[in-house]
Amino acid sequence: MPTPEIPLIVSVDDHVVEPPHLWERWLPAKYRDQGPKIVRRGLGEMEFTGGTSYRIVFDDAGPQADCWVYGDLVSPHKRHVAAVGFERDDMTLSPITYDEMRPGCFDPVARLADMDVNHVEASLCFPTFPRFCGQTFLEGPDPAGLGLACVQAYNDWMVEEWCGGSGGRLIPLIIIPLWDADAAAAEVRRNAARGVHAVCFSEIPPHLGLPSIHSGYWNPFFAACEETDTVINMHIGSSSRMPSTSADAPAAVQATLSFGNAMSSMTDFLFSGVLVDFPRLTLAYSEGQMGWVPYILERADDVWEEHRAWGGVRDRIPEPPSTYYYDHIYTCFFRDRHGLASLDVVGEDNVTFETDYPHTDSTWPHTYAVAEKMFAGLDAATIRKLVRGNAIRMLSLDLT
Repeated sequence: MPTPEIPLIVSVDDHVVEPPHLWERWLPAKYRDQGPKIVRRGLGEMEFTGGTSYRIVFDDAGPQADCWVYGDLVSPHKRHVAAVGFERDDMTLSPITYDEMRPGCFDPVARLADMDVNHVEASLCFPTFPRFCGQTFLEGPDPAGLGLACVQAYNDWMVEEWCGGSGGRLIPLIIIPLWDADAAAAEVRRNAARGVHAVCFSEIPPHLGLPSIHSGYWNPFFAACEETDTVINMHIGSSSRMPSTSADAPAAVQATLSFGNAMSSMTDFLFSGVLVDFPRLTLAYSEGQMGWVPYILERADDVWEEHRAWGGVRDRIPEPPSTYYYDHIYTCFFRDRHGLASLDVVGEDNVTFETDYPHTDSTWPHTYAVAEKMFAGLDAATIRKLVRGNAIRMLSLDLT
């Protein structure tokens, strides 16, 4: 049976490379001298050292990179992060300038054009320099002053400049001041008032030196998200640590195991009681794929059934953990045949789709062909849910 026509896609995990002017234009005047700035520098060596870390040696005679400079941080742009337009074997860990990037990485008009050629109607984009949940500003100078101003400037740019002229096709995704749960709640409400329904958060906050979701510390943030129908989006790597086996394992090991943080985080939430206390809260795991979901649900329910008396959840989790997954959690994928084969357990109402533009995993500009092959055997109604319907519901989008 031929695969039904693929509807226009709503991608819930893409990325934006912030333009050089962002903080110079959007920060209040008193902070602009201290805010992030782009400086072009030569790189002698760059080596991936694990998690989100790199060993960098600067050399004026080396290949040029446009680098964000913020406090003591010098963060060069890397080709594998702005990879679209390069051949697969050229998507390397090497320096890159804005002049060499495809404009769709940082220019919203060019991004819309790249979405058009890729059968994508709407796109939710995660940050690059702030990292996947804004932890750059947690770790930078003066979080409560300069850091908060940088977070708010990013969100203003995201809503008004990146998304503002797109007619709803670019979907705003904000960051929060991670160092203050009350300030985070206030930022959620500030942006919800102008139509934002998506916020970044860390998969595993203790990896960032922050309180766990079990502590109660994050309850003001969770309450604000529930109140405003704001989805909590947790991208792989948003805890600045990726699963691996050893310090000398190649990066391919981390890339293969990257779903592990999403799996750990989801298990944490299922047993935390957060989804009991906040019955309308919505979580989304970004770029974590879904093939692992059936076993984790089976194991979590088994632990709840057999071990809850000593496992610390007898009085906290009244229903089998899988109940909370189906009621609260979305996964997303770009290539996951095993997950699609297990859709009856993963849940056809709990799955969303992504193109991961402009990263090396991206299926751009061939997403339609990839989807057509991958969805072979599925009916039109199910395909529609996966590629757009579930995302529209999850993000409260005004798309027909």
